[in-house]
Amino acid sequence: MTRRTVRIAMNGVTGRMGYRQHLVRSILAIRDQGGLDLGDGEVLWPEPVLVGRREHALRDLADRHGLTEWSTDLDAVLADDTTEIYFDAQVTSARVDALTRAIAAGKHIYTEKPTATDTAGALELARLARAAGIKHGVVQDKIFLPGLRKLKRLIDGGFFGEILSVRGEFGYWVFEGDWQEAQRPSWNYRAEDGGGIVVDMFPHWEYVLHELFGRVTSVTAHVTTHVPQRWDEDGKPYAATADDAAYGIFQLAGGAVAQINSSWAVRVHRDELVEFQVDGTHGSAVAGLRGCRVQHRSATPKPVWNPDVPVTEAFRDQWQEVPDNTVFDNGFKAQWELFLRHVALDEPYHWDLLAGARGVQLAELGLKSSADGRRYDVPELSL
Repeated sequence: MTRRTVRIAMNGVTGRMGYRQHLVRSILAIRDQGGLDLGDGEVLWPEPVLVGRREHALRDLADRHGLTEWSTDLDAVLADDTTEIYFDAQVTSARVDALTRAIAAGKHIYTEKPTATDTAGALELARLARAAGIKHGVVQDKIFLPGLRKLKRLIDGGFFGEILSVRGEFGYWVFEGDWQEAQRPSWNYRAEDGGGIVVDMFPHWEYVLHELFGRVTSVTAHVTTHVPQRWDEDGKPYAATADDAAYGIFQLAGGAVAQINSSWAVRVHRDELVEFQVDGTHGSAVAGLRGCRVQHRSATPKPVWNPDVPVTEAFRDQWQEVPDNTVFDNGFKAQWELFLRHVALDEPYHWDLLAGARGVQLAELGLKSSADGRRYDVPELSL
């Protein structure tokens, strides 16, 4: 086997998502499996260069995982011609500047979303990347989850007939931070720092809906801040200036309607933290992060509305579990491998900065819809 090394500048890996999903469960996991097999006796070996602002945190991460390269000087890392890829998992407010500098340095780009704080900025990044002739990708992890891959299998197999509607429920109770530590960083609840559930989750819903059911053509949203005061990592109270819940209705190009609730102020009464119910003329399915259950029209019971007598049916028991039929890898790792193959072998890859801009656009229009109390069309984006 011939080993081909690709050096990846990884900015923001001291944060929860950057560390757990991208460094440990993706890049280091690829190394643990012996690299990425490119075929013809060649293996791609990712070599991470950790980048961030906190020297001690970077040093600790490097020591913990036996890595040798880290830096607090992004410009110096970008000036190194041996580094081919720049990855960004920073807070959103810092992302555009860093990505712009990386594109100018000729690096291939792989980044978390949202890619920018507004649609104009997201489109400009896509234009800069195209002009520079670099390869670029945006993390769209949900479509690589086992539950949604099973759902995609059902769609491709014609299980649903005509798809009529999609209903999504996402969220959980994020503690305020006073009597129990919050599960999310405090910047998520400050609009001035790029926080808010709409800018966080609507980009996810855009690519999930787009990939599985059709392009979003209009959005109606109600956005609110249910918990107005929270406590930060130092135990100090602060005003939550960003939204923590959003209730959206999305018209899709194929005629189906999607309605998705997103909330960090809801207690979970679901099997998983996110679930999508898809109803079609021939059958229905409920998909979560890992599981997927179906009910075909031939096995659909015939409930009768009668509020005067107790329910005797166990409705959940009337659904059938969809089998795995394959081994599902970590969704973040699966997309990393596709992007690395795109860079190394020029294999097709369409989850790019333009796709990322669509997510930013939907979030922007969702916020505008809520502020103005009206529905907005979602125009197609192009470069």
